[in-house]
Amino acid sequence: MPTHMPHIPTTAGGGPMSYAIFRLSRAHRAYAAALLRAMDLHPGQELLLMQLLDRDGQTQSELLESVGVDHSTLSKALRRMQDAGLLVREPAAHDRRVMVVHLTDKGRAMREPIAALWQSLEEASVGNLAEQQAVSFVETAYAITEAINSRALPHEESA
Repeated sequence: MPTHMPHIPTTAGGGPMSYAIFRLSRAHRAYAAALLRAMDLHPGQELLLMQLLDRDGQTQSELLESVGVDHSTLSKALRRMQDAGLLVREPAAHDRRVMVVHLTDKGRAMREPIAALWQSLEEASVGNLAEQQAVSFVETAYAITEAINSRALPHEESA
């Protein structure tokens, strides 16, 4: 059990789990952002690097699908990463309108630092949990994600 249960605003009283997820998400993102700043990365750039480290030479469309951000966010992140010397974007041989993203040597060198960052984030996250609690949390988190995604409206219909 947590040592300190936060005060839940009365308007969120009907959703204590949702409020806990909100608080968890903010704390996790803030800690990750601090670790990323020490590596001169912005939040989300590590996810793009991880995708490219697994399979270099993806199109921007493939990265959009795997990371799940909107086009403008991806474009801005890739531009920043290219300016930082982590990757290059080149037109595809089969279609000059399609941009293919490749890591540079500097980008490939991020594998170990990102793995270490992710390990630090994991250690901080599971610090107060027993092993079975951590396993149960991961299963529960994916179940909640599935439940929410199954109810979400397609982007075009939600406008």
